[in-house]
Amino acid sequence: MLYYNINMSYQSTQFDFGDSRKPTEAFILFEKIIEDRGSKYSVSFGYVTGKEDIKEFLKILKTKKKYAKATHNSWAARLTHEGAVYETKNDDGEMGAGMVILRIMQKENITDCIICVTRWFGGTKLMNDRFKHIQTATKHATHHIT
Repeated sequence: MLYYNINMSYQSTQFDFGDSRKPTEAFILFEKIIEDRGSKYSVSFGYVTGKEDIKEFLKILKTKKKYAKATHNSWAARLTHEGAVYETKNDDGEMGAGMVILRIMQKENITDCIICVTRWFGGTKLMNDRFKHIQTATKHATHHIT
């Protein structure tokens, strides 16, 4: 696997054999797919091929005021370039959330894609249930990628 963040940290190698699933649109949003103890979750995903696409995707998401003010916009992306897969993630304060999203993308063989799980904190800590909700939201997105 090849991990990198916007600052290009840790790396290892994973190959792209051309059999991955990729989104066909730049931005898809599913709102309020999960509600638990006041917390609300939405998920968005889109086709990306590089750092600028990731920045543009997040910019589009945050043009909606409620997403700009969300408690967390945790995301992961997997990109292909010259036969290699590059991965990056961001927890946005929800410790471990980016890795949860990334692991599902790896298992589902999704590339050239960003998935962002948005959470609005409802006042009650969800403890480990928050990871179940991040998984559910991510799987909701992956089921809509052909």
